[in-house]
Amino acid sequence: MYMRQRPAASARGAAVNQPRPPPPLNSVFNIIPVHDLLIDHPSLRYPEVRAAAAALRSVGDLPKHRFMAWEPGMDLLDWLRLLFGFQNDNARNQREHLVLHLANAQMRLEPPPAIVDSLDGGVLHRFRKKLLHNYTAWCSYLGLKSSVLLSRRRRDPTDLRRELLYVCLYLLIWGEAGNLRFVPECICYIYHFMAKELNLVLDEFIDPNTASPFLPTVSGDCGFLKSVVMPICNTIKVEVDSSRNGKAPHSAWRNYDDINEYFWSRRCLKKLGWPLKFESSFFGTTPKVRRVGKTGYVEQRSFWNIYKSFDRLWVMLILFMQGAIIVAWEDTKYPWQALERKDVLVKMLTLFITWGGLRILQSVLDAGTQYSLVTKETAWRGVRMVLKSLAAITWTVLFGVFYGLIWIEKGSHRNWSDKANERIITFLKIVFCFLLPEMLACVLFVIPCLRNFIEESDWSIIYLWTWWFHTRIFVGRGVRQGLLDNVKYSFFWIGVLASKFSFSYFLQFKPLVAPTKALLKLRDINYKWHEFFNNTNRVAVVLLWLPVVLIYFMDLQIWYSIISAVVGGTIGLFSHLGEIRNISQLRLRFQFFASAMQFNLMPEEKLLSQQATLLRKLRDAIRRLKLRYGLGKPFTKIESSQVDATRFALIWNEIIITFREEDILSDRELELLELPPNCWKIRVIRWPCFLLCNELLLALTQAKELENESDTSLWLRICKRK
Repeated sequence: MYMRQRPAASARGAAVNQPRPPPPLNSVFNIIPVHDLLIDHPSLRYPEVRAAAAALRSVGDLPKHRFMAWEPGMDLLDWLRLLFGFQNDNARNQREHLVLHLANAQMRLEPPPAIVDSLDGGVLHRFRKKLLHNYTAWCSYLGLKSSVLLSRRRRDPTDLRRELLYVCLYLLIWGEAGNLRFVPECICYIYHFMAKELNLVLDEFIDPNTASPFLPTVSGDCGFLKSVVMPICNTIKVEVDSSRNGKAPHSAWRNYDDINEYFWSRRCLKKLGWPLKFESSFFGTTPKVRRVGKTGYVEQRSFWNIYKSFDRLWVMLILFMQGAIIVAWEDTKYPWQALERKDVLVKMLTLFITWGGLRILQSVLDAGTQYSLVTKETAWRGVRMVLKSLAAITWTVLFGVFYGLIWIEKGSHRNWSDKANERIITFLKIVFCFLLPEMLACVLFVIPCLRNFIEESDWSIIYLWTWWFHTRIFVGRGVRQGLLDNVKYSFFWIGVLASKFSFSYFLQFKPLVAPTKALLKLRDINYKWHEFFNNTNRVAVVLLWLPVVLIYFMDLQIWYSIISAVVGGTIGLFSHLGEIRNISQLRLRFQFFASAMQFNLMPEEKLLSQQATLLRKLRDAIRRLKLRYGLGKPFTKIESSQVDATRFALIWNEIIITFREEDILSDRELELLELPPNCWKIRVIRWPCFLLCNELLLALTQAKELENESDTSLWLRICKRK
């Protein structure tokens, strides 16, 4: 919304209904009138505001081409507007935007600069780095040389102006981009080439084709809007229409994220170019068959997503169930007693065969759900899918062959000979190679800073190293939790899984071993149903185990709910969450708020020079415990003249006022909650109105009972109440 200057008061005799003439176009502004520094406006009295506005007016000897309708009084934003064809309203908005940012940043400088009437170069440098941080990261990600060319010293005034031009150009692009702000890497792409053209103009480059000074490819009236913004927005509109209001499959159309991910690879430089090639397969003007589809992720709705989305969880549950059945089959009291037998240990090696088979399933599901992402431009993605399937098949075959050789060698000698032990060692060597990526993942989990470094690094050697494991993405890198959070997370899930697996082994699998063996030993039983396997009870065994297995796969969420409730309750207990549950609890605790706030939020000045000794830490812990359980000094016994009470009243009222500004409280609730100011020479702090409850009724009752007393004694009695 535009805010205009308040018009002068009209004469009394003027017509009331006469419409006011519209203000001149140049007098329209949002917050501060930076278009005219001579206007009497409160914001223009700050030297920082005037310094930022003056820096924008340092046009100097910038080249002015013949097509530019240059006028005296124009600034850098106007020069860029005329050069690249930005809209006039956009330039006015970004002028105020930039002046406010730079002025606020310069006001926060400590100590203040010696010359307050000029823009500090450090302020502009820090603002430019923050503003162009995403662009700098995008260039590093793609291995491009940044188009922002600045000398390291930046002592020359022209360097300050050049840096300011880079900032103004980005703000003008951002201000006119509209919904393209939802595709930030697309804005980086546009800025990259427009900054290149800006460099050619500033360096007064001569175009070899025309033998005249270089002219930008995007120029003219609303040139940026017509040549850059509208074609991309029309492409987005075509994709939205293709979605059929969300009824079309996810793979049939592109959303903002898919369009943005197109600029995460160097192919955008070749396919789109600059100026934009509208015949490119990126735009919606091309037929849908040739148009670029999704590039990062595509959702294929399938029942198998239940497994694919939680493949690690399913692998863990299946492998434990297999291992638990192998151990429980030995019918020992405790599982570790069965693991002392070598036959059981060798049988446990079948877990790796199962693991390899599950990897085959996972690779097939990945290829089956993400096949639409494979195109000529993303052929390496398809190569990786095929290689992962071949690798999983190879591991499974290797495990199966070498496991069979172990039992063949053992059967030929009727015992565990040296040759059989060598086969076991060979199998374990293969297992070690198989587990190397998993061990690497554990190391990266234990050392999250190393994983963050690998994810944030843009080195080609690291990209080749991680290419096998995941697709490289631009966003969400280096956001891993710290080591302490990982340890807490690990201990929580260790507790959940230990409870679940202990219950499953002792109360689900082990009790079924004896009935299963009994069923398998039975012979000559005639079933009324059709027998798929003659002279066996396998169907009966399957029916016996089926409900147990289903419960085994589903009860993890029950254990998670139980233990998360216990852990959450414990954390809440130690954090004292929910202790103030009603108005009575608030009334009881409120009288200790001042002491607690003084102790926790406002440390005493003398503590700044004191060392944190063990005795002092113990004293602070005792005091905190007293405050926690209401054993400290009550708020009502603090004198109103004390600094603690004054600080508490100021902070409490500030909190309440902030709640009102955020519409959390109403005006009536604000009056009930705020602390009344100290007046009438009252020695104690006055309570908020909502805590008085029936104090007024008690005061009236005392006034009736003590009606013969003097007003002074009656007032003293009222003031003595807590």
